[in-house]
Amino acid sequence: MFEYKNAIGQDSHRFLTKDEWEQEKESVLILAGCPFPGELPFSANSDGDVFLHALTNAISGITGRNILGGIADVLCLEQGIKDSKVYLQEALLDLKEWEITHISFTAEAKKPKLFSHIPSMRESVASILQIPASAVGITATSGEGLSDFGRGLGMMVFCSITVRRALP
Repeated sequence: MFEYKNAIGQDSHRFLTKDEWEQEKESVLILAGCPFPGELPFSANSDGDVFLHALTNAISGITGRNILGGIADVLCLEQGIKDSKVYLQEALLDLKEWEITHISFTAEAKKPKLFSHIPSMRESVASILQIPASAVGITATSGEGLSDFGRGLGMMVFCSITVRRALP
């Protein structure tokens, strides 16, 4: 017998403008741990990986300990750690006996087009979490331009996580 929990996390960031990017040329867009060279990166203190941030927030919804906005700020702003995988690893420590059974992401953005990148993004998340890629779903929509995300100004991602643990 198992006990199950489900939680939802969300994150969003705006893209740098081309002028801002010219001043920060070393910045690269990172999504689900995958680099997207040549695409406008996010305006963020960290690498701004909205997929890993949404997942980190979803885990916080399971465990009750918020990582982003607290612990991640210390790691990023005080220690200079900008890699969102580090924040995710911190959240994973709190899962303890909980086993991840499924993760589902949905993104809203006009750009970049994600369809051809979804397999590598799923593999990346699966590798980070040490779960099968078949347990990671990713969908995307442009939102038909109805929001700033759909108009290309940024990206919003929701993540649903399902976990289970054996009952004593």
